[in-house]
Amino acid sequence: MKLLNKIALITGGNSGIGYAIAEQFKIAGAKGMIIGRNLNSLSAAQSKLSPDFKAYQCDVTKADEVEKFYLTLANNFGTIDILVLNAGGAIDPKYMSVGSFERMDETSFNKIVDLNFKSVFFNIQMALPYLNNGASIILISSIAHRKGFENLSVYSACKAAVRSLAKTLSAELLPERGIRVNVISPGTIDTPAMSRMGIPENHLKRIMDWYTSLIPLKRIGKPEEIGTVAVFLASSDSSFIVGEDIIVDGGVVNVTPQKEYTPLNQRNKIIY
Repeated sequence: MKLLNKIALITGGNSGIGYAIAEQFKIAGAKGMIIGRNLNSLSAAQSKLSPDFKAYQCDVTKADEVEKFYLTLANNFGTIDILVLNAGGAIDPKYMSVGSFERMDETSFNKIVDLNFKSVFFNIQMALPYLNNGASIILISSIAHRKGFENLSVYSACKAAVRSLAKTLSAELLPERGIRVNVISPGTIDTPAMSRMGIPENHLKRIMDWYTSLIPLKRIGKPEEIGTVAVFLASSDSSFIVGEDIIVDGGVVNVTPQKEYTPLNQRNKIIY
């Protein structure tokens, strides 16, 4: 019960990684609210997380909706101890969240930036009056800001901006209020995000098989594996960790797959 009596807010908490974080927070003793856009998945999440977490329909890219939400949160819980900004990733299929640099249009660019960076920036700004001193802010980025994946130029740039924001906000919020800001950068996780991009099922399987082949652990990550890291960052166990980026990707960023590794003796034969 590392988060007993802590109040948490999780954006995009109605499915995938956000829901898994809420579930792990509940197990650890926290209460609070989840927000999301899809009413059906919100209702389903609410039924599983109740009575500890309340669900609220809100589009994090719309400032007026976010402002109304914080008033609701204040009426229900007063202030909060943990803020998890998870909403992001795949967007409406009619916009290109995945696409070559040459084909990216301004409308799609703005939609991706609004969801994956602008909403994070201004949600934190609006949350500040409701955050307790010593609170923990957890931003969900992606290993896309660590690796050069093709066709993800805008999305990756947004996730790099989120990671940078954790450093600058730590410098601003820590001295006066003791608020720690950290980042979790997931790799490929088993969530509905890819299917929401409108990719045909047969293509989706090939894509996921390709992603799996890149992972040294040879499996896709589970949402709860992100949730347990979030509990760590939200608790006093991480009290000396500030501005950090924790990679949870099965080794993609830091480990060279064996098939790509040339043994030293073989390399020496080639060179000499």
